[in-house]
Amino acid sequence: MLFQIIAGLDASAPSFASVRIACRMEIWYLDAMLNTLLNTFQDLSGAICTVAIAVVPAILGIILHEAAHSYAAFRRGDPTAAMMGRLTLNPLPHIDPIGILVFALTSLTGFAFGWARPVPVNPLYFRNPARDMMLVALAGPMINMALALVFGVLLRLAFQFFPLALWQHSGVYIFVLSSLQAGVVINFGLAWLNLLPVPPLDGGKALACFLPDQTRWRFIQFERYGFVILLLLLFTGLLGDMLSPLVRGSVRGLFSILGLQ
Repeated sequence: MLFQIIAGLDASAPSFASVRIACRMEIWYLDAMLNTLLNTFQDLSGAICTVAIAVVPAILGIILHEAAHSYAAFRRGDPTAAMMGRLTLNPLPHIDPIGILVFALTSLTGFAFGWARPVPVNPLYFRNPARDMMLVALAGPMINMALALVFGVLLRLAFQFFPLALWQHSGVYIFVLSSLQAGVVINFGLAWLNLLPVPPLDGGKALACFLPDQTRWRFIQFERYGFVILLLLLFTGLLGDMLSPLVRGSVRGLFSILGLQ
């Protein structure tokens, strides 16, 4: 094209001014693409860092949550979960591959959502089915509350024995502090999420124990729609609206007790 402009072989060819404008536009476009790629890389790096910080507290919270259900059921006389290898701290029997994949993908968006394999429970082994089922259901959220307390205490000890003023430039130190703080938030989140009175969540199972027999049966039938209900609450933002005040209040209350505010 440049040869045609110089030789005058094409009267309709663009002028040097239009060529310079086009070149400037191409340079601007390439620069914009480069900035977009850099911003995307930075966002992706931040998201991966967030997942790395949260993965240990989250997996620990999920494993102990399910193991607590298994242990509570075993203590109330139901050996089903123990016979199926669920009475263990080994994460493999508890992990649902699809649930973990969804957790990893949603963590990149800033709001984690996933699930583990449900613990099999046979209430026919219970002496008092309603009461014992409630205790088994509440065991999971209670262990998450306790784990949030443990992470909070460890965070307080970290600040006490490794002052922030002396260690703030250490990447490992900041990573550990972030993981401990994430452990508090994540486990309070797991606890309050599972306490929602929606079957098949633990809160729904606990609530069913207080209902009359006929009403309880009808309420349990909603369990087949529970996952759909949770997805609707998640994508409409209602789930966050319900959980955020509970989690935020729990975290602030614990930090206030531990002198972290």
